[in-house]
Amino acid sequence: MSSAPEYLYDDDPQPLHAGVGRSRKGLLLAVGGGTVAVAVAAVVALPLLQGTAGEQASQVADVFSRALAAGDTETAWGLLCQDEQDRLRPDQVAGTYLRPGTPTVGTPERGTGEERTEQVPVSWDDEGTVTTVELTVVPEDGARVCGLG
Repeated sequence: MSSAPEYLYDDDPQPLHAGVGRSRKGLLLAVGGGTVAVAVAAVVALPLLQGTAGEQASQVADVFSRALAAGDTETAWGLLCQDEQDRLRPDQVAGTYLRPGTPTVGTPERGTGEERTEQVPVSWDDEGTVTTVELTVVPEDGARVCGLG
């Protein structure tokens, strides 16, 4: 003989599920749209924060040439690309790149060829005698000097 279960209250037990669930399509679209917006903002902001390739090349050429002029060959060697670092020791950098006088960095120009290089003119003024060289700057873990152009 089976009888109905006894409940503490006279009400029937509440159902475990309150009803049909709400659709979360709007939330998923908002999260996806937000992710796309952040990605686009990052792509737009990156050049603003790091500067264009030409600006980076100018900055590296400026620091490189000023370090050489100050006799800081370790800093100059650290701004060389991997091929140049393999070819030269820090004490050999000045012999290859240093010119007499005070360096002035000019406006970089996009290099030719498939590799994304910048040619940065550096003028060394030695009491009226000006020597101009072109530094080749490549994008290698940041902008790096990779030879004379």
